[in-house]
Amino acid sequence: MTPLLIDSWDAPGAVVVTVAGEIDTTNALRLQEYLTRAARAGLPLVLDFAAMTFMDSKGLQVLVHSDDELRTRGSDLHLAAVQGIPARLLEITGVADFLTIHPSVDHALTALDEPNADDSFPERNPA
Repeated sequence: MTPLLIDSWDAPGAVVVTVAGEIDTTNALRLQEYLTRAARAGLPLVLDFAAMTFMDSKGLQVLVHSDDELRTRGSDLHLAAVQGIPARLLEITGVADFLTIHPSVDHALTALDEPNADDSFPERNPA
């Protein structure tokens, strides 16, 4: 098992949280608590998943919960650089249909600067 590594930094107009390794039942709560602490009123939270290799259903629950929590605070959640197993899990469960997903952190930050830009999950196909 690859350990979960989490870090964050302030970007102009957003907080970027880097998530690396695996999200599963053993560490999903730790990620949820980190995201709750990292969230700032009115600022979007961008999760950089470029180095994330695995996510299970508990990881999905964290994303859905965080998205709901941020929306109630007047902010939103953006995922960036989701690939491999995590991307497939988001697609097959339908969670990708209601989360905002960008190909990279740079794309996410650019989209936040240009709110009308449609930079959602690049490989989404209508059902």
